[in-house]
Amino acid sequence: MEIWHNPACSKSAAARAAMDDARVPYRLRSYLERPPSAAELTEVLRRLGARPWDVCRTGEPAAVARGMADWPRDDAAAPRWIEAMVAAPELIQRPILLLDDGGALLGRTPQALAEAARRAARADG
Repeated sequence: MEIWHNPACSKSAAARAAMDDARVPYRLRSYLERPPSAAELTEVLRRLGARPWDVCRTGEPAAVARGMADWPRDDAAAPRWIEAMVAAPELIQRPILLLDDGGALLGRTPQALAEAARRAARADG
């Protein structure tokens, strides 16, 4: 499993603690220091079954400055959203858990973290 995280984020810390408690091995990617490419983010969105605006932090100053809350949310606008998140990775929700089974979860709730641990255990078994 790879966890896209922000070391200063409490939700990221909770994801790491949950995986440690479940003894799930993981790799950390500090996506603020090593931002994803547009292709990587597009693939992560596919794995999440999400659209770019579903994982965008539109309250962040970088989003407010771009006026993203008013951007269209349709297929034609998706590349614009992705490019903005690649340029300003702080706009990406965290943590994102990229599971070894090919799926992905946004690990912001205890339920999502429990699901990630269950799926990791199944992949190992």
